[in-house]
Amino acid sequence: MSILSYTHFTLEERKYLQKLLSEGLSQRKIASILGRAPSSVSREIRRNKAKYRPHGKPDNKYWYNHWRANNLYIRRRREQVRAALRPGTEEWEFILHGLHQFWSPEAIAGRWRMQFPDRKPLCVSTIYRYIRLGKFPKISAKGNLRRRGKRMMPRTSSYNSIQPDRTIPQWPDVILNRTRIGDWEGDTVYGAVGKGLLVTLVDRKSRLLRMGLLKSRNAEETRSVIERLLQGLPVNSISLDNGSEFSQFRELEKSLSTLVYFAEPHKPWQRGTNENTNDIVRFFFPKGFDFRLISDADVQRIEHLINSRPRKCLNWLSPSEVFSSCVALA
Repeated sequence: MSILSYTHFTLEERKYLQKLLSEGLSQRKIASILGRAPSSVSREIRRNKAKYRPHGKPDNKYWYNHWRANNLYIRRRREQVRAALRPGTEEWEFILHGLHQFWSPEAIAGRWRMQFPDRKPLCVSTIYRYIRLGKFPKISAKGNLRRRGKRMMPRTSSYNSIQPDRTIPQWPDVILNRTRIGDWEGDTVYGAVGKGLLVTLVDRKSRLLRMGLLKSRNAEETRSVIERLLQGLPVNSISLDNGSEFSQFRELEKSLSTLVYFAEPHKPWQRGTNENTNDIVRFFFPKGFDFRLISDADVQRIEHLINSRPRKCLNWLSPSEVFSSCVALA
């Protein structure tokens, strides 16, 4: 009888090996029956045989149990995987680079798989475990990983201040299906009361982010910053929150030759791309942040980090890469 041979012994092979050993066959004879090299059979027995005679078992130097052998094999394989992640290796440096750029372990593993499809993949859970154990220097879960907190209810102070000409449910298919760049979603990210805020704009197709500082919710200032952020970029449409800071939307339509849509009251998920991106922005600028303490250069640095971050929805490309490729093809 011959069993199909694999690089490593299978559970069925180990079960049959145990049976043949109990019948008193020699290792060379067993190797012939299994279709294995005698050295492979010898190594399998040597690695996995019991180190002592179990109670009630005959005195057999080759005492071997297939379940025990298979469990030992699985344990060794896991230890080999863990040992593969060592300081100084290319994998280690790649992970460190990603963590210093505030990439998630999933993004790091996905980007590695995209760049090196023929290499051994990185294990997301292993990266998380190494972070928890403090194995990466100057890296911590609190300082480098974004945590999803409880979602806040949308603010309601000024939803009646705007009478929109268009709402998001009126989007044409070209916007809904993300078939082009230049369809932007916008909102503001608040700091502490009276301590400034950010306006954020996200391209629906590429997820490219543009951010600008605001001193207050002044509509004229907000319009001016949006015009500056989108200058020279494709602008086919802008979909905004209902805050009073966006009340000069008609002037914005004229200056950018575009169409402005608004989310319906209390439905922030209609601008889901912008809401999800703002969650990432909040990692760098948490609730209560004082925006008066930072400059435009600081904002641009964070913007660059976010736009360089690989995204699962983009097949592990970054927003900057997708946006640039779309511009090149236009």
